[in-house]
Amino acid sequence: MFMPIRTAAARWQGNLTEGSGTIRTGKGGYEGNYSFKSRFEEGEGTNPEELIGAAHAGCFSMAFSKGLADAGHTPTSVETTAKVHFDKTEAGMTVTRIDLETVGDVPGIDESEFTKLAEAAKANCPISRLLSPGAEITLSARLS
Repeated sequence: MFMPIRTAAARWQGNLTEGSGTIRTGKGGYEGNYSFKSRFEEGEGTNPEELIGAAHAGCFSMAFSKGLADAGHTPTSVETTAKVHFDKTEAGMTVTRIDLETVGDVPGIDESEFTKLAEAAKANCPISRLLSPGAEITLSARLS
């Protein structure tokens, strides 16, 4: 199956602390300003970490919705927030953790199955797999 290559671009002008830039997606769905203050302080604009959070929340919500529907519980809605922790470590500034928080409106499901399917979506959405350091996926398959 052919899958398109997704693109995004950024332009930065000036030095790190006084410069500024723009980030945009390839299809024009998003364009935003970013700066030192929007990344390391609380300034106006976006930053790479917010965009990673948006990508993760979007990917997870889609994967979770699919998992719910596949299990016979088509959701009315799934809303997810990703809280991206960007911390100084010995290696330098690092995304150290992403907290996904999701709320689903899913008729006819119990909490146990909802939680189980949410955990499966967290483990299997492509952005989770990308961001999970050292993730190993194994499979053992056999016919009876």
